[in-house]
Amino acid sequence: MFIASLAVASMAYRRTERVLHRLAVRHAAIIAAAAELAAESGMDAVQIVPVAARAGIAAGTVYRYFPSKTDLVAALVAGIAEREVAAIRRAGAAAPGPLSALAAAIIVFSARAVRARRLALAVLAEPLEPHGDPPGLQYRRALVAEFEPRIRAASEGGHLPEQEPARAAAAVVGLLIEGLLGPLAPRTLRESERDAVRELALFALRALGVSDARARGLVVQTAWPADE
Repeated sequence: MFIASLAVASMAYRRTERVLHRLAVRHAAIIAAAAELAAESGMDAVQIVPVAARAGIAAGTVYRYFPSKTDLVAALVAGIAEREVAAIRRAGAAAPGPLSALAAAIIVFSARAVRARRLALAVLAEPLEPHGDPPGLQYRRALVAEFEPRIRAASEGGHLPEQEPARAAAAVVGLLIEGLLGPLAPRTLRESERDAVRELALFALRALGVSDARARGLVVQTAWPADE
């Protein structure tokens, strides 16, 4: 009797594992489909029916995971923000000092954003509603939260002039987004993206108070992020 009960419990556990795995796979497929549409045509293209068609499932299934487009977009932006912030943290952790970590954070974010420019613009700047905040506002806040302690550490270490780190971090994030992704940003060819990122990183470091020669050295020495 006891052995039979164990067998039943084991079967139920395996069924639960299979169900959870299937749910996770489907969730990932929906998010991937939403990301593809946003990368192709912007946030307006992220609608339940087209996402369902891209993912190869019924629209009703998408609604079971995400009751509205707002919920779907929020999950898409949160996932991208988590991934990109993790990349910034890895780059900063590998840097030899606070100023190098700041330069690495600037270049890694910028290079990854310009590499996937349409998607980055969609999640960081495009509103869901004509007069609403962009869904990427939380993503921007997460970026500011990453840059702020790096600016503070570099300033406290005597590598930057004294300044208010939170305000400086917000200015750097705005500078990078507008300079690389905004409507006034020059459109670069693939082969000139590296030059565009390095030029803007140099500008950001100078704006924070790094001398020209030191800023140029940091930009040249910072490793370029590999394609994923």
